[in-house]
Amino acid sequence: MSHPPQEQRGDESTPTHAPALRDLDDIGAGSAARTGGAPSASRERAGRLEIAEAFLVAVAALLTAWAAFQSTKWGGVQADSFNRAGAARTESVRASNLANRQTVIDVTSFTSWVNAVASERRAGIENGLQDDGSYAAVAGTQSAFLHDRFRPEFTLAFDAWIAQRPLSDPDAASTPFELGEYRNAAAEEAAQLEQDADAAGATGRQANQRGDNYVMMTIVFALALVLVSVGAKMQSIRIRTAMAIASGCAIALGAIVLFSFPVEL
Repeated sequence: MSHPPQEQRGDESTPTHAPALRDLDDIGAGSAARTGGAPSASRERAGRLEIAEAFLVAVAALLTAWAAFQSTKWGGVQADSFNRAGAARTESVRASNLANRQTVIDVTSFTSWVNAVASERRAGIENGLQDDGSYAAVAGTQSAFLHDRFRPEFTLAFDAWIAQRPLSDPDAASTPFELGEYRNAAAEEAAQLEQDADAAGATGRQANQRGDNYVMMTIVFALALVLVSVGAKMQSIRIRTAMAIASGCAIALGAIVLFSFPVEL
């Protein structure tokens, strides 16, 4: 008995398996088509997020630089104000010491004049002081000598005091120093310098506070930079997005506060 050739059995089996192979190819292609879009959308979202993170970093860096610049400028204002305050107080002390010396001279000159007038009246020497309190210096007398050497500022007060007739009017001032006419320019200068020193000191303290405010804002923006930088290292898109949003909120609120501060140029 004869057997059919092997080649014919092989040819007859080939059409039987071909449809199955084609079905497997179709299934694989369909699966790839169904899953191929997800990675692409995820990459696109990640790309947009990277752009947003880069923008936040740039804005935070610019605002930090501005806050640092303003802090430095206000630090200069503070130093200048405190220097002016110190100089003004030094000058105030100098003027106050001069005023004290001049006041001592005025008091000494006045008491010496009173003593000289009293001595001259007891000795019967005409000194120009009348019974009604008027006075006209008589040359050659000790009282006239002292009167001629009164300081100009004290002379104004002395003449106003004599005009009140202190010997006859009980309502007259006891001394020229009680009158408003008695003024000491050095004392007024000392008082003005003290006020200038106080004002400069207040300006310095205010500048110090403003500089501190700007330093505080650099901390806020540094926090925003940390949030966006740490978020950029995360694998989860949701976590990265949440940290980017938190960073953006910190930057926005910080910018609003920052630009409400006074600016020093």
